[in-house]
Amino acid sequence: MMDNGHHLPLEHYVSVNISNDKLHAFLRFVNPDEGLTVSLVELEKILEKNGIKHGVRYDVLAEIAKDPKAFYYSEIAVAAGTPPKDGADGMIRFQFNLDQDSQKPLEREDGTIDYHEVGALNNIHKGQLIAERIPAQEGVHGKAVTGETLFSKKGKEARFKIGKNVVADEQNQYLYAVIDGLLTKTEKDKINVFPIYEVNGDVDFKTGNIEFVGTVIIRGNVLTGFKIKASGDIRVIGSVEGAELEADGSIEITAGIIANNKGSVKAGKNVKTSFIQEGNVEAAEDIIVSQSIMHSHIRAGRNVICLGSKGLIVGGVIQAGEKVTARTIGNNMSTPTSIEVGVLPELRSELVQLKKETQALYENLDKTSKTLILLDQLASAGQISPDKLALRSKLSNTKRQQTDEMNELKERILEIEKNLEDTSKAEVKIVSTIYGGSKIVIGRYTRFIKDATQRAVIKMADGEIVMRSE
Repeated sequence: MMDNGHHLPLEHYVSVNISNDKLHAFLRFVNPDEGLTVSLVELEKILEKNGIKHGVRYDVLAEIAKDPKAFYYSEIAVAAGTPPKDGADGMIRFQFNLDQDSQKPLEREDGTIDYHEVGALNNIHKGQLIAERIPAQEGVHGKAVTGETLFSKKGKEARFKIGKNVVADEQNQYLYAVIDGLLTKTEKDKINVFPIYEVNGDVDFKTGNIEFVGTVIIRGNVLTGFKIKASGDIRVIGSVEGAELEADGSIEITAGIIANNKGSVKAGKNVKTSFIQEGNVEAAEDIIVSQSIMHSHIRAGRNVICLGSKGLIVGGVIQAGEKVTARTIGNNMSTPTSIEVGVLPELRSELVQLKKETQALYENLDKTSKTLILLDQLASAGQISPDKLALRSKLSNTKRQQTDEMNELKERILEIEKNLEDTSKAEVKIVSTIYGGSKIVIGRYTRFIKDATQRAVIKMADGEIVMRSE
């Protein structure tokens, strides 16, 4: 036996294999010999002969040299390369959550659930940032156990999938909205901004309340308790129950409003519908109804027109800045029906409120004055205590403030009443019949209709309300 513990070269006893990916080298004893000894230097040399230059596990080689027998029947990993790291893929980072499935009812602060609020729409304004493109990263190269470079791959670049009304910057890094509207993903994940939001059915617990920077179209009904707010128009193909609708533009309701004195419909321009029943409807310009307005509170900055085949206004209060035109007003049961023209409805509402405030203030001022008289009497009789003296001083200040406030209220009332005098455009036109029980208010003047009258125009003339037959 030779000094090194083996008669034949070490290659006779061991073999070295390299994995296909060149990241691992394995040593195996192919001809185990009972008396075999092997040194660390010999093991290093045999790895070198097999071209292994990188990631040699010297700790493992030392263990083998110490006790070769312990490794006779196993494959031993004697070198590990450095694997390449591919670069991270590029990605699109959105400023909005475009995952439709994430919409769920809103949890209030107290932990209860508001089923009317299902999740806000992705409203977006012109020029607003939609998304940023994060570039793909370069990879980090690795090294094989043989010492050669293992090349990494660069990450895959992400790209914007551009739909309608969106635009990328010159560097293709940022995506912006071209118009105000609804940010939406469509087929093949295209990003769009649509000026119209459509609901293919009812506004109910499934859709929740809607707030949108464009126009809203509902191809169904709007149920009681729900809200729609739009910066554009609102169009409802069905009917509106006791819901709240508010549009900066116009509101059109095909089937009509049955509100049961709940909710409200407010438009920055016009409201157009077939009928209004127990509704609260307001428009800055015209309210146009084709069938009937029954037991409702109606306020139009300009005109209320009810002129369809029925064209009936009965019950409630109708206020118009200029004209009310109807086929029929009231009914033969003398249902009280109030028609007010010739002043902006909000001014008339303000006047009613101011008069209430004036009455309350007058009563408070009266109480303050009476208490002050009493305290003055005590003072002149020299019987006033220090706390009563302080009260007297405080009440004097209160009276001064209340008097100033009363004067301001009176000035505003006079201002509104002056506006009520300008009734040149004010007119109520009845194409068929106006019944007894109807009340006509033009400016500051009121006239009660006692008998049914056909085809009439009611206007101001020489300081009184006059009715002329057409």
